[in-house]
Amino acid sequence: MALRSLATRKTLALGLNSTRLTQSRALQTFSLPDLPYDYGALEPAISGEIMQLHHQKHHQTYITNYNKALEQLQEAIQKGDSSTVVKLQTAIKFNGGGHINHSIFWNNLAPIREGGGEPPKGSLGWAIDTNFGSLESLVQKINAEGAALQGSGWVWLGLDKELKKLVVETTANQDPLVTKRPHLVPLLGIDVWEHAYYLQYKNVRPDYLKNIWKVINWKYASGVYEKESA
Repeated sequence: MALRSLATRKTLALGLNSTRLTQSRALQTFSLPDLPYDYGALEPAISGEIMQLHHQKHHQTYITNYNKALEQLQEAIQKGDSSTVVKLQTAIKFNGGGHINHSIFWNNLAPIREGGGEPPKGSLGWAIDTNFGSLESLVQKINAEGAALQGSGWVWLGLDKELKKLVVETTANQDPLVTKRPHLVPLLGIDVWEHAYYLQYKNVRPDYLKNIWKVINWKYASGVYEKESA
């Protein structure tokens, strides 16, 4: 998701560089990714109504606002308006994070008939046993931290590439996992915003966290782990 057409990595990282971009450099925009399954395919764990609203309304809103903020950022950089560049960082982080996190989340889920809920095998299964004792212990830890997270946010299983170990982390709002530490790679993220479960589970977040494991796509997480730990 590098925004090469918008600015250099250095410009984006600092957010303060007033170097003017040439008018010929087109702004890259983002679009809503298709789900790899039908909206109702995750029932009864997650209802089709929730999935449709979550994907078409919530994720789309993040993308719409992300593209708008990036357009405003480009204009501000072209004008050398450092104050506006700084002001836009919050919107870019929130909406860009919403796009990043949800793009991962959709791939972290799979219908039961397509392997959803099947325990991880191979190197990831071994790493889970090594770092947490068992898959059951990991699930309990993620559920406990996800249920205890105040307000809205995410609970993650990540790979710490620096320490070469698996970790469980939470992030507030739409902060991506990388905002915790730059060497963390998300393997599995569970959305604990109310829009992810309220229509079906009301305010009982623990029930949502208990049932979502029935449709977790461990094959996807294993693929990321094998690639990033090589």
